[in-house]
Amino acid sequence: MKLRDVPRHIATPLVNPAYPPVVPQFTNREYLNIVYRTDADALRAVVPEPLEIDEPLVRFEVMRMGDVTGYGPYTEAGQAIEVRYEGERGEYLHAMYLDNFPATASGREASAYPKTVGSPALYADHGALVGVLDYGTLRVATATMGYKHYAMDAQEAEAQIAVPTYMLKLVPGFDGAPQVAQLVRSEITDVVVKEAWTGPARLQLFAHVLAPLADLPVREVVSASHVLTDLTLSPVKPVHDYLAR
Repeated sequence: MKLRDVPRHIATPLVNPAYPPVVPQFTNREYLNIVYRTDADALRAVVPEPLEIDEPLVRFEVMRMGDVTGYGPYTEAGQAIEVRYEGERGEYLHAMYLDNFPATASGREASAYPKTVGSPALYADHGALVGVLDYGTLRVATATMGYKHYAMDAQEAEAQIAVPTYMLKLVPGFDGAPQVAQLVRSEITDVVVKEAWTGPARLQLFAHVLAPLADLPVREVVSASHVLTDLTLSPVKPVHDYLAR
């Protein structure tokens, strides 16, 4: 392979990259969202400046991706923290667990999503919508919501899932020193809300050293939603460089 041809490839393995060069488009992306109140001190310990916290609110989400360009169907779960940046309300993506390696690799390398392996699931069980997350053989989260108890306004549902999101892009150099350390911003576009529901909900988090969701403990469940959408993920844009002098 010629020198000039090497940078034309997007990722390794060179002739068989872990993910395709696509802007992901999601069809029938189904959410279970549970917004809960946690400890303010616990949030301050994990949310990086210059992001700011008002209320100590976390959104636990389980997402079943019906169809995604480049990756196919998969399921994802994680925590998003309500924050502000320069007066704009958004969410800081704290942790994400997936059962799909191409989506995990692309999210971490090509963007800045805090993705790692996990075994999430979303399903209906005896009148309840159930979202679970296992890490290895151990359960680390169980969420339940009354299945389609009350219709939810579509605009309210869109506003919940389409707020700007902030993430950390951290890449070490070969000497271990940070090579890239940026706060980046992304957002969801082309949102089509097909269904939206709300109802009573509960959330249990279980301590695990490698999946520490319970470090942001559940003090009060504030709201819950069940949303079915089509949408597109926009590319990330840097908003703060921690290495700038």
